[in-house]
Amino acid sequence: MELLSIDFLGQPLRLEGSMAGWQQLFWSNTLVAQHAASADHNDHYHHEFQLTQGEKIITCQLEAKVTWQPFLIEYRAMIDGELVAEGSRNEKDIEKQIPHTPIKAERKFSLIGLVSLGMKALKSAKLIKVVLASASLAAYSWLFSIEFALSLIACLMFHEYGHIKAMKYFGMKTKGIYLIPFLGGLALSDEKINTRWQDVVISIMGPFFGLILSLILMVVYWITGEMFFAGLAVFNAFLNLFNLLPILPLDGGHVLKSISFSMNSKLGIFLCALAAVSGVILSYYLGLALFGFLLIMGSLEIVFEWRARHHSHLLPLDRYGQIISSVWYIGLVSSLIGIIWYFASSGDALLQLPMQILGT
Repeated sequence: MELLSIDFLGQPLRLEGSMAGWQQLFWSNTLVAQHAASADHNDHYHHEFQLTQGEKIITCQLEAKVTWQPFLIEYRAMIDGELVAEGSRNEKDIEKQIPHTPIKAERKFSLIGLVSLGMKALKSAKLIKVVLASASLAAYSWLFSIEFALSLIACLMFHEYGHIKAMKYFGMKTKGIYLIPFLGGLALSDEKINTRWQDVVISIMGPFFGLILSLILMVVYWITGEMFFAGLAVFNAFLNLFNLLPILPLDGGHVLKSISFSMNSKLGIFLCALAAVSGVILSYYLGLALFGFLLIMGSLEIVFEWRARHHSHLLPLDRYGQIISSVWYIGLVSSLIGIIWYFASSGDALLQLPMQILGT
């Protein structure tokens, strides 16, 4: 991940590194110094390289002290031993930075390029959003009814708006919401995230908005007594609970991956595995066989990828972030299951359907 980027002799000086200990220093997008990953690395790094100015050779140095939990980098840049820049950066600075994107070589004219250009034109004209939304409405109306289709699309839009709201909170430019027939919705941004905390907040805000909508619908049902609102509340809760399953690319997969990959010890992955086992046992006790099975599958995926966590460009969560993310996730899952359970106890066959699906 990019740790630092400053102006140095009229060109960008960029430092990239990871928790594994490796660091690479680029000047004007050219690799000039590096440190290999090491099990016994410390927090202090010294980079040195030489540049020529006419017939003169100058020695450039960058000293960096990196603390990961919580994240802080302190740096000093020098030319021939003379200090020219110093400062520090924390997690908030990493969140605001624009990730470096390598310049791609220009491609010659091709049919694929022409199609790609056409797709970009469609997106810019927002035509593709209208087409996808119309296709989704037609598909759900054909399967169910126009009333159900409109209600489902409203639930999806509310969920995706939660993602959009989180993106805007972090100052990211958004492309909007795209409805995809039979697959749900998708909130897109023009920018990449830099930290695991951004990944957690953006991912979890969709289901969180979904929970708020289900609670509103539940209150409306209590006031009016209309079963339509009860059915919509329980269905929306089920939809968002499914989205919290620990499977990528679902929101729950992103949340649990960010938490587990931020743990920098074997104790961390042990605690993650223990939490997964506890979740499976609880799912079995509550009769949520499907949820327990998918929890096992998602946890195995995270364990298999855990060794490669240090190669990610995302800044890991600190201890506080790990605790907040875990409590937020567990509380959200418990609340959605509570809504489904509440309506299942009413005795209505339709309202019991989500709980029956979870129990299969």
